[in-house]
Amino acid sequence: METLDKILNSSIELFSQYGFKTITMDDIARRAGVSKKTLYQHFANKQEVVSESVTWYKNNTTENCECILDGADNAIEAMVKMLAFFDNLYKRLNPMAIFELQRFFPDAYVKFKDLLIKRDVVMVRDNILQGIEEGVYRPDLNAELLARYRIETALMALQPNLLVSDRANLISVALEIGEHFMYGIMTEAGVQSYLLYKEQYLKQTNTTTII
Repeated sequence: METLDKILNSSIELFSQYGFKTITMDDIARRAGVSKKTLYQHFANKQEVVSESVTWYKNNTTENCECILDGADNAIEAMVKMLAFFDNLYKRLNPMAIFELQRFFPDAYVKFKDLLIKRDVVMVRDNILQGIEEGVYRPDLNAELLARYRIETALMALQPNLLVSDRANLISVALEIGEHFMYGIMTEAGVQSYLLYKEQYLKQTNTTTII
């Protein structure tokens, strides 16, 4: 792994586990296995590390999602596999991380949300349109509106509120929100398909022990 990727990957591991506020440049250099001199050759300060690592992580996550969508046989399978994918991500995510990013590094958060709008909303919208054509989503749906709604509700689970209290709760809430969304857009045929894929993909992730 190239030094820059090693730094970015190590930064995300730390931010995901402990949040953005308390992690120092010393912590990042130590986790990446590089000297502070090497770290500062790539980044002038922590603000730059946060901004670049969040963008790097979001791009990688989006590329993984695109692969999931491309590899699915239909719209329902794609969405269920996406729920399972994010379920696994949330197992490693500090529930306060996004809140701290928004509060202490607002510019990085804006970049992160811009990427959501430019890429993730488009992916969900295209999935909804595909599902309408396949007859598994209701034909009267506003795909653009519901795609934005899906992303906003996903972000809501990552904010400190009455919904989420710890990491285990985050996983449960995120899955509940995702399933609520699915039942709101599916036809009867879609529901039957969803239940089959849920048994195949989500049951496995829900039995994983959370450390």
